[in-house]
This record gives sequence, structure tokens and C-alpha cells, in this order.
Amino acid sequence: MIDVAEFNRLGRFENDWLTARHHFSFGSYFDPSRNGVGPLIVWNDDAIAPGTGFDLHGHRDMEIITYVRSGAITHQDHLGNQGRTEAGDVQVMTAGKGIMHAEYNREDEETTLFQIWIRPAIDNLQPRWDQSRFPKSDRAGILVPLASGRSRHQGALEIHQDAALLGATLTKGQSLRYDLGQNRQGYLVAASGEAVINGTPVQMRDGAAIRQEDHVDIEAVVDTEILLADLPAN
Repeated sequence: MIDVAEFNRLGRFENDWLTARHHFSFGSYFDPSRNGVGPLIVWNDDAIAPGTGFDLHGHRDMEIITYVRSGAITHQDHLGNQGRTEAGDVQVMTAGKGIMHAEYNREDEETTLFQIWIRPAIDNLQPRWDQSRFPKSDRAGILVPLASGRSRHQGALEIHQDAALLGATLTKGQSLRYDLGQNRQGYLVAASGEAVINGTPVQMRDGAAIRQEDHVDIEAVVDTEILLADLPAN
């Protein structure tokens, strides 16, 4: 079963520096039918104006994955971590028993990113932050694990859940198959382009919840960038 949430029907938030679209209930946006997929509870599509960002604030007991689509985001936290994550790369923050952090667009251009929250399997973890480069050339035609808590995914940033975020780039007409397996579900977003997922069209920045499917067949209608969250069923 493929359930597509079209981009123009997502939750919305806008102010003078942030334009956000919410795939699931978040902040002032609430839809009782869209409260996440398994432990995935937030997928925000954010555009941040130059020279602005999220001032110091706190989180706990959450795995927060940031995938930068364009521009760059600069992180700092109360643990002393600082870093700049560029387009195509990923940062992960384990909020654990509590972390204070800020995220700023220090660039001269708009930064766009996906902010993805996954509930950890264990609470009160030691908070941490990490980042890694993931060249798109390494993801050509294959799904590469970007962040994962699954032992089979080597080279991915660590999260504390039986889940993974994977990314691929496909040229027009190219296809791939990903085996989810039993007792798994997924959430797929086309960061760019357009694809057909198990026969269901998915447009750019739509979100597709994948349930009761042993495998996912992805075919690119045009050149397309795919992100797929592989999630436990419960």
C-alpha cells in the first residue's frame, strides 16, 4: 500500500525568514491522520533565509537528522560541537537526556533542508552530534545508507533505532529495487525529480508512506533524487 501526501497539501508555516512544510503533525499544524510512520514522527521541508536560523533551543530523547538540499547549515551546541553541513551532506544529533543547540544559515543564499526526527529505542542517551559527507556520485543508481541504527549499514551516521535513512540519485528511466521485508514500512520523498513507486506516481517533495509491501520498486520519470526511511512496523 502506497499512501502519497502531495506537497501542496502538506502542513504550512511561514514567517519572515522560514518557509516550512510539514509532512506530519508539527507545531501549530495538526492532522490526526498524519502523526508519523512508526518511529518517524517529523519530516519538515524547510527553506531558511540567508543570515537567519534557529536560535539556541533544547531537545531530548530524539534522533534528529538534517539532510541539506541546497546551501549549508551551521550547527553549534552546548557540548561545544560546531560544524557546517553542505548540500547533499547529513548531520545527526542524538538529543538523548538533553541538548541545547542552534542552527543558522550563514550563507549568502537560501538554505533548503529536510529535518527528520526519529524516536530512539532507548531514552536518556548521552547527547552527541556528528556529520558526514555523502557525494551524490556515490549514490548514482543505488540506495546508500546515510543514517542508520541497523548493523548491516556500514558507513552511515549512527542513530539509536532499528531504522535507516537512505539516499539515491537516478537518471531518467533508471530503476532500482529495495527489499523492505516483513514487519517493515517505509517513507519515501523525492527531493527532486519525479518517480513511480510500485506503480504509484510521486512528484517532487511529495511524501509516500509504504506499508504492507515486501519490496519497493523505484523508477525515475526524470532525473530524480530519492530519500527513503526504512522503519520498523511498530
